[in-house]
Amino acid sequence: MLSRINILKSLLATVLFIGQISISTASQSDGLQLLKQENLVGEARMTYLFWDVYDAKLFAHDGQWRVDEPFILELNYLRSLKGKSIAERSIEEIRDQGFDNEVKLNEWLITLVKIFPDVDETSTIKGVVDEKRSTRFYLNDELIGTIEQPEFTTQFFNIWVGEKTSEPKLRKKLLGLS
Repeated sequence: MLSRINILKSLLATVLFIGQISISTASQSDGLQLLKQENLVGEARMTYLFWDVYDAKLFAHDGQWRVDEPFILELNYLRSLKGKSIAERSIEEIRDQGFDNEVKLNEWLITLVKIFPDVDETSTIKGVVDEKRSTRFYLNDELIGTIEQPEFTTQFFNIWVGEKTSEPKLRKKLLGLS
């Protein structure tokens, strides 16, 4: 009798594991499918002092960005940067826009450090926002991480498209306003 219970437990664990793999694969292919359906809203080059950092492109379904609809932000890096530095700078930008929940900022920092790899001139990171306001990150079209927190999604992408961005000229170009 005991061995039958152990067999059932093992079978259940295997089914659950396979189910998780399928869900993960479905999420990855859903994100890549979304990438193929989007239209360019705008693009801009991010320059810091005299260094070109990345070329940014914003995509939305009909070429019009709306805060409550899926979109994609693509960053094509033009120089080498450490993933940890990208994560830290992202959190600084969120904080500078007035978000002051330090517990969440620290949680997000830990997560972003795990997600963001070191990048160079061959690297493209895409942030894909879905209808549930979850974010999937891709490095050169390979899924590298997911954050399923609508609050994170809003705060993170406000770095580029929020009204309090530190780069208003870049924002205008991304949103197709200039």
